[in-house]
Amino acid sequence: MVSALDRKLLRDLWRTKGQALAIVLLVACAVTTFVGSMGTWRSLLRSQSSYYDRYRFAHAFAQLRRAPESLALEVAALPGVASVETRVVADATLEVEGFNEPVTARFVSIPPSGEAKLNRFHIRVGRTIVPEGGAEVVVSEGFANAHRLLPGDALTAVIQGKRQSFRVVGVALAPEYVYEIRPGDLMPDEKHFGVVWTSREKLAAATDMKGAFNDIALMLNPDASEPEVLARVDRLFNRYGGMGAYGRKDQVSDRFLSDEIKQLKSNAVIVPSIFLGVAAFLLHVVMGRLVATQREQIATLKALGYSNFTTGMHFGRMILVILACGMGLGVAGGRWMCDAMTRMYATFYRFPSFVIELQWVEIAAAAALTLAAASLGVGGALRRVVSLPPAEAMRPEPPATYHPTLIERLGLRHVASQSVRMILRNIGRRPVRFALSSLGIGFAVAILVVGWFFNDAMDYLIDYQFRYVQRDDATVTFTQPLSHDAVLALQSMPGILRVEPFRAVPVRLRAGHKTFRTALLGLSPGGELRRVIDRRTGPMTLPQEGMVLTSKLADILGVRSGDLLTVEVMEGKRPTRQVVLSATVEELLGVSAYMSQSELNRLMLEGETVSGAFVAMDRAAHGSLYQKLMRTPKVAGVTLREAALFSFENTSAEYLLFFASILVTFATIIAAGVVYNAARVSLAERERELATLRVIGMTRGEVSFILLGELALQVLVALPVGSVLGYLLAMLTASGVDSDLYRIPVIINASTYASSMGVVVAAAVVVGLTVRRRIDRLDLVSVLKTKE
Repeated sequence: MVSALDRKLLRDLWRTKGQALAIVLLVACAVTTFVGSMGTWRSLLRSQSSYYDRYRFAHAFAQLRRAPESLALEVAALPGVASVETRVVADATLEVEGFNEPVTARFVSIPPSGEAKLNRFHIRVGRTIVPEGGAEVVVSEGFANAHRLLPGDALTAVIQGKRQSFRVVGVALAPEYVYEIRPGDLMPDEKHFGVVWTSREKLAAATDMKGAFNDIALMLNPDASEPEVLARVDRLFNRYGGMGAYGRKDQVSDRFLSDEIKQLKSNAVIVPSIFLGVAAFLLHVVMGRLVATQREQIATLKALGYSNFTTGMHFGRMILVILACGMGLGVAGGRWMCDAMTRMYATFYRFPSFVIELQWVEIAAAAALTLAAASLGVGGALRRVVSLPPAEAMRPEPPATYHPTLIERLGLRHVASQSVRMILRNIGRRPVRFALSSLGIGFAVAILVVGWFFNDAMDYLIDYQFRYVQRDDATVTFTQPLSHDAVLALQSMPGILRVEPFRAVPVRLRAGHKTFRTALLGLSPGGELRRVIDRRTGPMTLPQEGMVLTSKLADILGVRSGDLLTVEVMEGKRPTRQVVLSATVEELLGVSAYMSQSELNRLMLEGETVSGAFVAMDRAAHGSLYQKLMRTPKVAGVTLREAALFSFENTSAEYLLFFASILVTFATIIAAGVVYNAARVSLAERERELATLRVIGMTRGEVSFILLGELALQVLVALPVGSVLGYLLAMLTASGVDSDLYRIPVIINASTYASSMGVVVAAAVVVGLTVRRRIDRLDLVSVLKTKE
């Protein structure tokens, strides 16, 4: 049976349906973002964990120049080591039929059985290799999809200067290459890089590794001390050209994946908090107005015997209905967003399957956050309901007290019309209400600014990195450090316009107890193809002594200019030196360490040695140059700048712009909701007053101007306030996108501010027309009959 309070609840909801719908949509936006982001975060985390466990992803890794297979027994005997597996790994160039650009592959050996003990791969299509299969290979899924490779297709590789022919028998994934990235790159480039697994015997013969290995993976016991195990492995490998053992957290694929998971969790908190804050504000305004207009009804309920608790719960149930509707829409939207984001992540984080499920934890957390925000918004209104004595509630609210405005006190009455003075007096009577309404509209502007800010930031980042920092056409890397003669050989190739050599050395940087593995890049002075540019101060000339770190890397190590760093070189004679940090540079992509090439050569105790070169090419000769470079024995790989740009735009940029499109959509809803609520609440408060003005002779246009003029002033004040808030929120959002992979600059174009303001102004115009229709339909007879 429907009670009297239930019928009253339904009437109240119907009467405030416009405001209630706006709040429902706001709550839905917040819950969608929270549930979708947290669901995607949990999906990535669970997929990562189950994949690593099922396919025995190693805990530690090490590379070295060449060591006898017997050394593996000594590694296996180390305390804390549960299992080891040696491998042969080699980089090579590939020739893919129908594709003329340079392709690099990482060849990884697998045992004759076709299945490794550690870092096992998952076959997607075809089968693994068999002992009697000959020159068979299994290729990574991303690379296979990019080139439409299937079992039975042929591949030609140049491994250490020797051409080898292979037949594809399978397509696979591996936990070691969830993020399939070429060494030294920041983004996957599946058209130009892939992983190829082949038999140990075949790869050892091509690389002179029979009875030897150059790569090892270790599984540790649960109680093992990883730093101690890594130190012991380093001591064993020192005389074999070891390049430094490292744990899973420093493995390239895992590091990028783990950083993305952390960043996703951060975004899952920041954006919904903004939405819920605006929803709490709207609930505060709507419920405050509802209580004010129902004073007599509240008094009647209490006079009829309803307790304070029952009366308060009536209004509390209204709030719960609104929140429940928003939660229901938000959970459904969160499920959609989780599916969409997971599908997007699947294009560049490759798992056998994604574990997608929304758990009650995310839904419960979203409900708790929503209720907390609602409590802040309506707590005051509910307290007034409970504490309002029936006798006092029976009396109408005392009439408002008006005071002369500043214009009138200055004797400038003639400057403003009567309608304008009425608007200003109403604002002066309730300045806090006016300020809060303007602030709510300002938040709508701010969220739109944040949504579109990602487009501006990505355009700036791409232009900065790929137009100013990287100005080469291609980066050529050699199979091993070579003399300067290799540079002269490149310069002599037809079609090469400019060559700038570099030296890249794997190092471990140490500052106190903090360490970081990276490549120390030595650049030639006066280089134009690869520049070190601080985005705050411009191009930087590398000092003749000391080194330069990106600001992000300096923060990770906890150092600043003038501090000493320990540089442990991981190749050649493996010197360890104390090097002063001469300066830091603010870059946006990756974390890097720089030094002049001559200084790095001295650090390495070597002559004028190079690891590769940045080259500028004649566009007309690109095709022939690619083929010639790919067939050059000493060339390990060729990376194209345009390909790197395309890769970036289709990975990180795609994710950020997808997230930004959701923000803009939600922000548009918020803008319309906030403006509509501001106008409807103002109309509800002044409906009797406006109708009275109509009765005493004012026209519909004059009456509408009084109400809509105040709304226009609210919007006018909100636009600059929202722009400032947008910049601050953009800074907050950018701080959550701060990883080793990239940093988001706070760059907001004037067009973004203009577009954000335009959406809010357009929403205000539409709302204004709607409110004008309601003003035109005011029932003047009812107003005349209203008791004071």
